[in-house]
Amino acid sequence: MSMQTQVAVIGGGPAGLAAAIAASNEGASVVLVEREARLGGILKQCVHDGFGVVRFGEKLAGPEYAQRFINELKSTGVKVMLQTFVDTIKPHPLGFQVIVASAVGIQQVLAKSVVFATGCRERTARQIAIHGTRPAGVLTAGSAQFFTNILGQMPGKRCVILGSGDIGMIMARRLTLEGAQVFGVYEARNSPSGLPRNVAQCLNDFEIPLHLNKTVTRCFGYPRLEAVEIASVDENMQPITGTEERVECDALILSVGLIPENELIETMKVELDPVTRGPVCDQNGMVAPGIFCCGNAAHVNDLVDYVSESGEAAGKAAAQWQTVNDKTQEDEQVFAEIQVGKDLLYAVPQKIDLSEPPSEITLFFRVREERGKSMFFARFGESVLVEKTYLTLRPPEMERITLDLRDVNLQAGDVIELKVEGV
Repeated sequence: MSMQTQVAVIGGGPAGLAAAIAASNEGASVVLVEREARLGGILKQCVHDGFGVVRFGEKLAGPEYAQRFINELKSTGVKVMLQTFVDTIKPHPLGFQVIVASAVGIQQVLAKSVVFATGCRERTARQIAIHGTRPAGVLTAGSAQFFTNILGQMPGKRCVILGSGDIGMIMARRLTLEGAQVFGVYEARNSPSGLPRNVAQCLNDFEIPLHLNKTVTRCFGYPRLEAVEIASVDENMQPITGTEERVECDALILSVGLIPENELIETMKVELDPVTRGPVCDQNGMVAPGIFCCGNAAHVNDLVDYVSESGEAAGKAAAQWQTVNDKTQEDEQVFAEIQVGKDLLYAVPQKIDLSEPPSEITLFFRVREERGKSMFFARFGESVLVEKTYLTLRPPEMERITLDLRDVNLQAGDVIELKVEGV
C-alpha cells in the first residue's frame, strides 16, 4: 500500500504536533506518524503543572497542554497514523520514501519533505557504569513516572533518586506524595542539574535532601534491589575510595540526562553536533535538503513551549520547501555559520540559510559552567548584533535570544561569533 504527501512528520509529541499543524496551515498535505496509541508524547504522563507559561500565559498540566494541540490538529486535514513504526527512510525521485509498519502491514509513504520530531530518551544505569547486580527496582525517572501516573503502580516504597534533573526532582516529589520514603536526591556535580524552581518546589518544600558531589556506584540484591552504594566524587566526578556508604532501598530512580533520539535521521547521513547529539541545523530546523528536525530531537529543551516553537518553524519550512526548491533546484544552498566561544556549551541553530536571508533568527544557547553577572555578545566582524546582561547563567537553564539581521549583509561562509564575558 502506498500514499503520497507533501510533508511526513515522524513523531506525535509536542514538536510533531506543532510541526504538522504549521505545515497544514501552509496548505501542505501532511502525514503524521506516531508509534504509540495516542498523541502527545511524554506529556501524556506529566500530570504536574508548569507547561504553557510562555506560550499560553498560564500553568497547564502536560495532558492539558498536549490536548490544545490535538484539538487544533483535528481541525486540519492531517492524516494521523497511530501505532505505526518507521522502518526506513530513503531518498526517492519524489523526495523521500518512508517505509512504515503497523497492524495493517507494511506501507509506503512518499513525501517531498520529512520532519523528524522523535524526541529524546533517558540514559540508563549501564550508560553511567553502575556496577553490581541487575535487579528489579532500577528505573529511569520517565519509567517511574509512567508506572505511577499511567499504570497507577508504585515503583518502590523506599527510594533513592540519582541525578537532579528536572524529572528526577519532580518524581522525588511525586513519590513522596504517593507515600514513598525518598531518602534523597544524589547529584555528582557541585550544583543541581535542573531548574531552580524545581529545587524549591519539589525538594525544599517537601524536605527532601539534595546531596551534591555524590553518586551511586553499585547495586545490591537480586531479584529485587535491596541497597545501593553511594560515594563522594572528586572534581572529575570520579568516585573517591573510602567514602562509600550503603543505603537500604527498594527503588533507584535515575535522572541522569537525556539523549536526542536520532537513530532514524542518522541513516540519512546528516552531520551531528557532538555536544547536543542532535543534527546540525539552520534557523528553519533543516539539516539537509528536504530534511528537518525539531524539538528535543534537535537539542534537549527546558520548556515544552520552545519545543512547540521549533516544531512550528520546521513544519512551516517543510511545507514551503518543495515550492522553494522547484524555483531554485539548480541553485546551491549557501550558509553563514554560528560559532560559539569557549565559555558557551552550544548554540542552536548552528548555521543560517542565506537562500532567503532572514530578517531575524532565534538562538538557544547554554553556558559551559555556572557564571555570575555576565554579558552575552553576538558579533559579526566589528559589529555587535546584540548584547545582553545576565545576572546569572547556569548550564541547566537554556537561554533564548533574538538576533536582528535586517541590516546585516551576510555572505556564504561568514561567521557570527557568540561569546560570554564577565562583567
